[in-house]
Amino acid sequence: MLEELDELVRRGIFPNRSEAIRAALRDLLYKEVFKAKPAREEEKEEELPISLVKGR
Repeated sequence: MLEELDELVRRGIFPNRSEAIRAALRDLLYKEVFKAKPAREEEKEEELPISLVKGR
């Protein structure tokens, strides 16, 4: 894996390994948070109480 990081640095995509790792971690967290968010919203919707109101 270090060879791949070094290749990204060699190509000039990142200035160093640390920046490549930082970007990868940031992207992973971003994807996981947005992927998990809809599931959390669905749970909240399911927890809402339902009230039945009789028509007039």
